[in-house]
Order: sequence, then structure tokens, then C-alpha cells
Amino acid sequence: MSTDLRPQNETSPAPPFEVDEGYWSALLEEGDVNSGGFSIPSNGNGMEEEPEEDLFFSEEMSQASQQDWDIATETRDKDEVVELVVSGYNRGGLLVTWNTLRGFVPASQLNDFPVDIDEQQRRELLAKRIGEHLKLRIIELDVVKNRLILSERAAMVQPGQRNQLLETLQAGTVCEGVVTNLCDFGAFADLGGIEGLIHISELSWGRVGHPRDVLSSGQRVKVYIMNVDPQAERIALSLKRLQPDPWKSVEQRYEVGQTIEAQITNVVDFGAFACIEEGLEGLIHISELAEGQFLHPRNVVKEGQRVKVNVLNIDGRARRLGLSLRQPHFNDDSS
Repeated sequence: MSTDLRPQNETSPAPPFEVDEGYWSALLEEGDVNSGGFSIPSNGNGMEEEPEEDLFFSEEMSQASQQDWDIATETRDKDEVVELVVSGYNRGGLLVTWNTLRGFVPASQLNDFPVDIDEQQRRELLAKRIGEHLKLRIIELDVVKNRLILSERAAMVQPGQRNQLLETLQAGTVCEGVVTNLCDFGAFADLGGIEGLIHISELSWGRVGHPRDVLSSGQRVKVYIMNVDPQAERIALSLKRLQPDPWKSVEQRYEVGQTIEAQITNVVDFGAFACIEEGLEGLIHISELAEGQFLHPRNVVKEGQRVKVNVLNIDGRARRLGLSLRQPHFNDDSS
């Protein structure tokens, strides 16, 4: 994959962003890493799932020999490729065996594994790979947590390229990558042998229902690097930080008393939220929805509806915008 690994000489749209551990919890969701249940063929007629068990904290892994952990650690430190046999699978990927160690290869780290398939197709494709020999590179190793995660995709790059890339990438710069996987919690982009995560909250200043609404697999994108953790080989990326934060200039572009068009995005018990432009969403409190009595805001507006609203108040610093659907009541000379 020919990806430009060099940071682009562009003005940083925002200062480096510190990413806490909670941000990376997304990497352990969706069964992609820590879902331990896996399935093996029961006979020639079909598949039979074994009960869920923790892949990384299993008794088997706790009994893995220290010698094998040492071998794995040395292999990781030398950035070497190892060939292992697929021994099982779970909904998140493939299970491989390495002497007394059990490793996991997330589906997102497999070469040419389809993304937009249903659960049944996903399981069938993973099951067919049992018995295959895969060339893999270690992308995460934690002896304390009995965690060994490998990648077929990472094994395609030259030895040392990933470490060189981690040393080259800097928070606050912009680089290019290729979208490799779209999940409920975000998108992964290959930066040239190592992947970064664009969390769903970093795809747009506005609401995003699913990453596929913004990106597609195989798409080449420019991304803003928020954080690089060489030790954990984690890179936090952002798309929205390449664009100005609309809240920074909201008070210069809108004024109290102004009537503007908006789209209802969410209806709740205490009112409705309306979007006036991408990334700018305001609240129409229930008291500002309509005159008279009504049982619920849904009796007045519905999601997707376009309406004319009056701006009641603007607070860019607090990222709050008060809106009204009632008749304009500003600059009324008749009162």
C-alpha cells in the first residue's frame, strides 16, 4: 500500500489533544479484542459454539510458560513476522496458537476481509479459515493481562517500518491514510503498516449515526493526529479537527432575535434539538415549542422536520444555543 507517511506541512487546526485511557476503551468493544467466546467445527455437518470464555484471562493463558512469553516479547521487539495456525474464531476475529500462548487476530487486521457483511456471513468466513497458516506481526503484548494480539495486515510491511512510523508521526500534524475498517465506534485508517483510530466523536462536528455515513472502506483521507503512544502503538486520529470548530465563531455569525431555518434532530421529554448548520445544534425548550397545552414535544415536531426558529441566546464558550418555535417576540414595536 503506497501511503504518504510524512506529516503534511499544514497549519495545525488545533493543539495536540491528550487522549486518556477511556478513549481507547472503544478498541476493546464489539468483541473485537476481549470477547473470548469462540467456535470450532463440531462435525462435518455444521458448527457448534462453545460457551463464552475470556480469551485473554483464561486459565489456559495464565498457565502459559514464561519462556514462550519471552520468545513472543523478543519477536515483538525485533519486529519479526511469525507464522501461526488458526485454531478457532470468535465474532471479533481468529484465534491462533503459539506454543503455550493463545493469540488473537482481529478481523480488522486480516487482509482483504470484507466489512459490510452480516453476522452469519462473518462467522462463516472466519470459520473457513481454521487450519490456515497466517504470517503475523505482534501489535499488542501484555503479559500481566495475558493479552497477545497479532495482525496479518501489519506483517506486510518491512521490519522496522512500523517503529520508524511511530517515531515520525507527531501529535498536532496532518497525514494521509487509507480507511481499513468501519465499526460502530469509529473508523480505522492504515497510515502505512500501523493503524490509527478515528473515534466516531472525531468524525464530524455534527451528529454521526454510523461511521459509514462519513467514510467508506478503502477511501484515502487526510487525518489530524491527536495523540501518538509509541509504547502501546496507539494513534488517535481526527477528521473534524481539520475543519474550524463552528462554536468558535457562532456569536459572530448569528445574533439573538434572528430567525433561521433548522432541522429537528432529536425529540426528548423536555423539548427538541435542532441543527442550524453542521456541528451547531440548539435546544428548543418545551416552553418554546408552541402556545397552549400539548402532551409531549412529539405532538409538535418530529425528527427530520425542517422548521423556522428564533435565536433566544448564544453561548459559544459553553457550546449552548437556545432556540424558539413560538412567534417572534423580539423588536416588537406594538408592545
